[in-house]
Amino acid sequence: MTLPTRVLGSLEVSAQGLGCMGMSQSYGPADRDESVATINAAIDAGVTLLDTADVYGLGHNEQLVGEAIRTRRDEVVLATKFGFKRILDPDDGGVRGDAEYVRSACDASLRRLGVDHIDLYYAHRIDPAVPVEETVGAMASLVEAGKVRHIGLSEAGAESIRRAYAVHPVTALQSEWSLWTRDIEGDILATCRELGVGIVPFSPLGRGFLTGRLSSAEFGDGDMRAKLPRFTGENRDRNQAIVEALTAVAAKLGITPGQLALAWVQNQGDDVVPIPGTKRRTYLAENVAAATIELTADDLAAITSVAQDFAGARYSPDLSKLVGK
Repeated sequence: MTLPTRVLGSLEVSAQGLGCMGMSQSYGPADRDESVATINAAIDAGVTLLDTADVYGLGHNEQLVGEAIRTRRDEVVLATKFGFKRILDPDDGGVRGDAEYVRSACDASLRRLGVDHIDLYYAHRIDPAVPVEETVGAMASLVEAGKVRHIGLSEAGAESIRRAYAVHPVTALQSEWSLWTRDIEGDILATCRELGVGIVPFSPLGRGFLTGRLSSAEFGDGDMRAKLPRFTGENRDRNQAIVEALTAVAAKLGITPGQLALAWVQNQGDDVVPIPGTKRRTYLAENVAAATIELTADDLAAITSVAQDFAGARYSPDLSKLVGK
């Protein structure tokens, strides 16, 4: 199968990527064999963009992805990230963006992935203690050295994007964007489009909530959603009612609620490449099918009119403090 392609900056990728984080952390127990099979099924389905990070599973996810693509490296655009200090100390929630650390983190990721270059290398968050120019300058030196092909930022604000771009072209901004998280739609999105920076939305399915499959789910140990405001108490009840209304819209269109949520993101522009995460082949097939769903202006208006007033903050305060810097 061949998916349509889109261009992030100057980097051509499939119109939908695969987020691999959940194969190692945050969403309960993982199955290594099923994860590897899911990655390979994604490639078989035409997905070329695979997304990981050094901190996912404290290195485990990069090793897993590297293993899965060992004989298929030329078929994928490999994206990973650096910055969270938990990779060095699981109890340290801070970030690092100094030049020395950028270079050492890249070398460590290359080793775990088992590759000689990273196609798209992101600063996972902007380090408030280090000028973004230093961070991006170090990333640019990795491009010059052939270790990295393109650079990106994750969850950066408009000013940081501009300052970064003045040092080296930024290929993509990875930020959360979905029907229930639309924070980037002001200055951040406008800045990216002015500069030609592609958009890579993570959690386009609202961490699974927008699929409609979590109505009675209880989150077990190791599932980060148990601590997120939108998934608890009255917030959850309010949000579930909205998802039920979206499910009715999806039924009229002959698609699943998850496909509706993904198609909405995909239809926000040709510079948008969402990376829904899954660790199961069953859900992968459903997600990939959404990459070619076209929504009319009336469809988009109907969806947006329903997807209003979601309750609860996106993150807890400690997780929010580094977003949009």
